Amino acid sequence: MTEKIVSDIINSNVFVIEKNCNFIIIDAGAKVDTVKHIIENISKKYSLADGKANVLGIFLTHGHYDHCFFVQDYANTFGCKIYASKFAKEYLQNPDYNYSEGKFKIEDFSDFQFLDGDGQICLEDFKISYYQLGGHSKSDVCFLIDDEIFVGDVLIGRNMGRIDLFGGDKAEMKKSLEKLVKINYNVMHSGHGEDNSKASQDKVAKLWIKFLGR
Repeated sequence: MTEKIVSDIINSNVFVIEKNCNFIIIDAGAKVDTVKHIIENISKKYSLADGKANVLGIFLTHGHYDHCFFVQDYANTFGCKIYASKFAKEYLQNPDYNYSEGKFKIEDFSDFQFLDGDGQICLEDFKISYYQLGGHSKSDVCFLIDDEIFVGDVLIGRNMGRIDLFGGDKAEMKKSLEKLVKINYNVMHSGHGEDNSKASQDKVAKLWIKFLGR
């Protein structure tokens, strides 16, 4: 089960994914109480001995503040690790790079596990494949869970992510879109906006690949 929360910070999306009352969270732009409420509602159908749902981890698609603002609140509340690209640290500790206008900065990274390249993480019933991307930022990473992919701001509906921000790169965006086309999934969840099918997003990606190749 995947539930989407639209945050008050630039309408960024947060996703809560559940399997057998184990949870993972993708991105962290919504207030922790909102996320807790979603998890509690899902958990009502289970009889838990300790009365608590098990949040296994928080996964960040990239290091811009609208996707990370409450991440340490999540980690403290749910007692779990934060997973992010190894390049995310540079963004998270610098308000100029995460575009928070001085409102967001992380100094303690003890709750973080940084990811390098492509790989897979197994947490209880979850098998989370991750793929290092780029183009929108150096910290872009997408997560594939079963047939659902979470891509952050690399591809948003009919638009690719901005490449004019810190760490943005035209050539890297082209590589990322080419990579996404090769990954098998059914539903794409982006960092903003609505969900889309692979068929529709492959068409969009290929148009942008052609544009970026000029």
